[in-house]
Amino acid sequence: MGRRYRLYPTQEQGTVLTGWGHTARALWNVALEQRKYLWEQRRYTLRSAEQCKQLTAARADLEWIRELPAQAGQQTLRILDRAYDNFWNPNHPADFPARKKRGHRLSVPLPGQAVEVRKLNRRWAEVRLPKLGWVRFRLSRALGGTIRNATVSQDGNGWHISFGIHTGRKPAAPNGKPGCGVDFGIASSAYVSTEDKPRQMPPTLTKNERKRLEYLEHKKARQQTYAKKHNGGKYSNRLRRTITAIGKLRTRQANRRSDFTHKLTTDLAKNHGFVGIEDLRVKNMTKSANGTVEEPGRQVRQKAGLNRSILDNTPGERRRQLEYKSGLYGSELRPVPAFHTSQTCAACGKVDPESRKGCGRLFACVHCGHEDDADHNASVEIEARARRTGGTVTNSTRSTTVRVPAPGRRRTRETQPATYG
Repeated sequence: MGRRYRLYPTQEQGTVLTGWGHTARALWNVALEQRKYLWEQRRYTLRSAEQCKQLTAARADLEWIRELPAQAGQQTLRILDRAYDNFWNPNHPADFPARKKRGHRLSVPLPGQAVEVRKLNRRWAEVRLPKLGWVRFRLSRALGGTIRNATVSQDGNGWHISFGIHTGRKPAAPNGKPGCGVDFGIASSAYVSTEDKPRQMPPTLTKNERKRLEYLEHKKARQQTYAKKHNGGKYSNRLRRTITAIGKLRTRQANRRSDFTHKLTTDLAKNHGFVGIEDLRVKNMTKSANGTVEEPGRQVRQKAGLNRSILDNTPGERRRQLEYKSGLYGSELRPVPAFHTSQTCAACGKVDPESRKGCGRLFACVHCGHEDDADHNASVEIEARARRTGGTVTNSTRSTTVRVPAPGRRRTRETQPATYG
C-alpha cells in the first residue's frame, strides 16, 4: 500500500532536495541514453546491476553526482529496470521509457533501508533522509506496516514524501453484496445502475480561480515571448513566479479531482459485490484530430475540448483504483465491451441508433417504448453484461458470448527494435 504525507523541510533542506531532484532526473536521462546506445550499436542489454558499478566510479570523478545519496542513484536505476520490464510486458500499458524534461516533477527515490521514521506526537513525525538528517512531515494517517521504499517529490503545493508499505493485508473474501454497472461520462461523471441520480464531480476550480488561471496563462505567454526576443530564451524571476502560481492552481485542481475519484471508487468497491464498467480505450478516444498537412483535420478545437472533458473525468485512473480496491473490499471488477451500450435498450435488448437521437439525455426505445435517462439506461446495460461475464466477454445482454483471447506471448529482447534500445 502507498502512504503519502506532506513534507515540511527547512529552507536549506528544500534547496538540497531541489538539487537532488535535478540530479536524479539527469541520471535517469544519462542511463536511458546509455542503454539505447549500447543496444543500437552492439545489441547489448544493459541492466542496473552493471550501471550501479559504473555509478560508483562516476561518483568519484563527478561532484554533481556525488552530492546525490548513493542509495537514491541506485534506486533510480532499479526503477529504470522496472520501466523496461513494464514496456516488454504485453499485459502492461506502459510505453517505452522516456526522457525526463526539466519541467518534470522533481522526485528522489530511496530504498526502505535508507530511511527511518520516528513519531513526535499524534499529528507529526520525522523521517531521516541520508545526508540530510531529520525532516518533519504531517502524520495524517498511521503508516500501518513496514517501509519498503520512499520517494520525496515536489508539486505545486510543496514537498511530499510517499512510502511503499508492506501491510501484510490479504485480499478479502467475497462480500456477497449485490452488483452494479457504472457508466462513466462527461455530462454525468458516474451513473450507477442501482441509483436514480448521477454522481457529479464538483467543479475542480471556482469561478474566480478559473479567471485567475486564464489571466496567469496569458501573462506567461507574454513573458515567454519577451524572454525569447530580449533574453535569448532565458526565463526571468517574474516568469518563474508566474509558472509557480499556475502550478499551484493546477495542483489544487488535480487534488480535488483525485479526492472525488478516490471517494467514488472506494464507495463502489465497498458497497457492491461486483462493479461492471466499460472496457474503454482511452488513448483511442482522446486522439488528436489535427490530421496532416495534406489532409488537415476537421473541428480540431471541438475535439480538443472533448478530449479535455474526457480526461478530466479520469476513466483510466478510476479503473486502476477499482482494480486494487475491489480486492481489498471483497468485490470484483468486471470490464465489458463498450460497443452499443448507449444504443441498446435495457428493457428489450434491441439495438437501434434511433432510440438515442443526438446527444440528448433521453433514451426512448423505438421498439418497446421504454424511456429512461440515457446514462442510466447504459449503466443498466453494463450491469446486465457484467452479470453474464464469467471467463467470457459478452457482446450484449442477449447476444452470444465471445471467448477472452489468451494473453499474448511475451516478446523477447532478441526481437527488440533498434530504435527502442
